[in-house]
Amino acid sequence: MKKIAILIPCYNEALTIAKVVNDYRAVLPEADIYVYDNNSTDDTAKIAQHGGAIVRHEYRQGKGNVIRSMFRDIDADCYLMIDGDDTYPAENARDMCQLILDGKADMAIGDRLSSTYFEENKRPFHNFGNDIVRKSINSLWHPRKPILDVMTGYRAFSPMFVKTFPILSQGFEIETEMTIHALDKNLLIESIPVQYRDRPEGSVSKLNTYSDGMKVLLTIFNLYRDYKPMHFFGIVAAVLAVLSILFFIPVFIEYLNEGIVPRFPTFIGSVFLMIAALLSFGCGLVLDTNATNSRKNFEIQMNIIRMMMNHE
Repeated sequence: MKKIAILIPCYNEALTIAKVVNDYRAVLPEADIYVYDNNSTDDTAKIAQHGGAIVRHEYRQGKGNVIRSMFRDIDADCYLMIDGDDTYPAENARDMCQLILDGKADMAIGDRLSSTYFEENKRPFHNFGNDIVRKSINSLWHPRKPILDVMTGYRAFSPMFVKTFPILSQGFEIETEMTIHALDKNLLIESIPVQYRDRPEGSVSKLNTYSDGMKVLLTIFNLYRDYKPMHFFGIVAAVLAVLSILFFIPVFIEYLNEGIVPRFPTFIGSVFLMIAALLSFGCGLVLDTNATNSRKNFEIQMNIIRMMMNHE
């Protein structure tokens, strides 16, 4: 029988964790349920253990740190990641896992934004932020199918994804990093619309709208620079070149008309801008070669991992 691991990162979810564990056990009774407690100050770990979950502890604060430990520690044929706040109903869990087990996806996304998220979520800036992140990634990476929900914490993964995903984020940027990694490495992504319900009264979100939102946008910026350096540095080079030309044209016209260069600082500035543009373009070429080689090495690693899995 294929092994399914349900991964639940938790920080102070004593109010909801028992229901989450029970709901997902009812839908996937054959699965192992892992609750990773991230320095909770309430009884989250004790309640989860009493409910039959396998409880482990991650002492480095942050969701990214928790997911890093989960992915390293646990071996399974399918990994289902959910939050412990009871915002994701369990009804879609079987369908999401089946996409992974049938080889139809390396990452299955539980898409909240196409269903009830905008009605249920009571924080308008979260809605606005989700739209910005989703549109940014679709515009910059041009996926085969548009990514409908980037920030969802409801996902299923293949072993290939889990064991080859280099986690760099420490906090809530982890979902954005997962999505961009899958797009850059041409992994199979599928979305399933899921119902979303807001947290029950008394349960408090750990996501800070503004500080965590800025971290997510910065993550997109950094990963775009790292994964698509020719595009990134090409845009920078084009902007610098245009500025250089704009500064140079009036100086050149004056030179043609009067035979002198009266605005010498402007001329020097335009030259420096053009040199910077050429340097940026050169950096883009070099880094793009490195990024291409990295993708080649990743494909080789995936082939090696697949052979090892087949032999097992």
